[in-house]
Amino acid sequence: MADKQDGGRPEPPPRSLDAIDRDILQILHTDGRASIRSVAERVHVSRANAYARINRLIEDGVIRGFGARINHERAGQGASAYITLKIVQNTWRTVRDQLRTLPGASHIALVSGDFDVLLLVHTPDTRALRELVLTRLQSIPEVLSTRTLLVFEEDDLETEG
Repeated sequence: MADKQDGGRPEPPPRSLDAIDRDILQILHTDGRASIRSVAERVHVSRANAYARINRLIEDGVIRGFGARINHERAGQGASAYITLKIVQNTWRTVRDQLRTLPGASHIALVSGDFDVLLLVHTPDTRALRELVLTRLQSIPEVLSTRTLLVFEEDDLETEG
């Protein structure tokens, strides 16, 4: 049975990926700006085949989009933190929708363990981080508690080929 994506349309059942699909995904993951010609040459298929495969991966929801990897510090977002949240049971979707609107929210995950949600945020400074946690997050009625883990240094493994 197909789940519905956030847009409300049914999501197709997952197809198995072959070695060429996985190679295409790796190339595009490393360089989302790679041309169809470059991808085709690197995986040894025709441009038409590469184009069709990439379109199928997009239509199937395997590729969710293309974007830039950002150096947050150089972009004026010098304070990063992982914030753990305990939330009221069965309120994940409501909380997720509110977290998506937070300035600087970068990653949201429903997790198991001692807390329910893991949120990664990037803010201009610790004052903005404090405001985000104490004013925005703790005012969400479904959020029972938070814990903030300040990031001192990070490596984006996706940028390493």
